[in-house]
Amino acid sequence: MSGKKYFVLMENGDDTSQVFVNNQPRGAALKAARRGITDIQLRERGTNRVHCFDGWRDLVAKGAGGPAYLPDKIWKANVKKTGIKRL
Repeated sequence: MSGKKYFVLMENGDDTSQVFVNNQPRGAALKAARRGITDIQLRERGTNRVHCFDGWRDLVAKGAGGPAYLPDKIWKANVKKTGIKRL
């Protein structure tokens, strides 16, 4: 079993068409934050849980070992979990 979970992004209490796949809710939230979403609510499919995060991203210089095709500045995502709601 792969352990992958599906997290549906919610806006204003309703599901959107965006689904993030990851083992942990934090990984899915980082994917959403990288796209510029700040108020992140992810509903875990198959459960009654909604994982809530605050997200932000910073424009930083790429690392010394970064591949040549990356631009000099990249977006680095960060999230902080604010809680879990039950539906």
